[in-house]
Amino acid sequence: MPALEVHNLKKNFGDVQAVKDISFSVEPKEFFGLLGPNGAGKTTTIRMITGVLKPDAGSVMIEGIDLRSNFLDAKMKMGVIPEVGNIYPDLSARENIELVGRFYGLSKATREERADKLLTDLGLKERADDYARKFSKGMRQRVSIACAMVHEPPILILDEPTEGLDVMSRRLIVDKVKEMNRNGSTVILTTHNIEEASRLCQRVCIVNKGSIVAIDSPEHLRRTMEKMQAVEVGFDRKVEQAWFLSDDISRVEQCGDKWRFYTEDPDKAIEKIVKVKEAQGLKILSMSTTGPTLEDVFVKLCEVP
Repeated sequence: MPALEVHNLKKNFGDVQAVKDISFSVEPKEFFGLLGPNGAGKTTTIRMITGVLKPDAGSVMIEGIDLRSNFLDAKMKMGVIPEVGNIYPDLSARENIELVGRFYGLSKATREERADKLLTDLGLKERADDYARKFSKGMRQRVSIACAMVHEPPILILDEPTEGLDVMSRRLIVDKVKEMNRNGSTVILTTHNIEEASRLCQRVCIVNKGSIVAIDSPEHLRRTMEKMQAVEVGFDRKVEQAWFLSDDISRVEQCGDKWRFYTEDPDKAIEKIVKVKEAQGLKILSMSTTGPTLEDVFVKLCEVP
């Protein structure tokens, strides 16, 4: 039985069709990513899955439980981390976590034990009894994560959980989410961070303009676009992009102090690069070939015609 089943979800806001007949399923213990540009319908989809929004049509099943007809039973299966933390500012970090534990019916001893572990794992032990209003954005988000995890939910849903956070907070949150997944929780992640999705997710669903445009593993998606191979080269001095344009190099772009040459045939592209190098008296400092990244796939699938 899937951990999550979404069937024919639709949602309109006035004349705008935000979600157009979306269907997918997520297997137990899977780390699943929901990607898409701003306005694609990701957050609207997540809000329908978590019961915040009522769909105009379609259904959501949480471990076989119909969200619409058994709302509380389905919600008990989920831990939800919104993009903006929803903790109580006039409670301490510990009080926030233990209060949510009470909502889920945990005993006092269990609440205290789990709160202590979460505070330690998320780097908040020394600030456990400080009011949340004194915390930075990253610390508040860590408390929000702890609140979502205190009942050890079988399904963890994260909507842009690390957006705008400092490196330390992002790492602590990602490490804790990965631990939950290893321990058996299904994770559903929406993110703009394509590198993060590629690193964490077993499958990704790319949404654009309210519809699913692709759903597969990051590696399989990359393999469907093998023509987007690239040769990345570092030169000893400034070069001109126009020197390299040819039938064998479809696109040239500068990436920091290196140049990236997109091609269907890396061998011919390298021949062209070497010819330009000799003609212009350049010295090659580094050279590497790369296949398409998940970001390349994302941009290609979501590009405006």
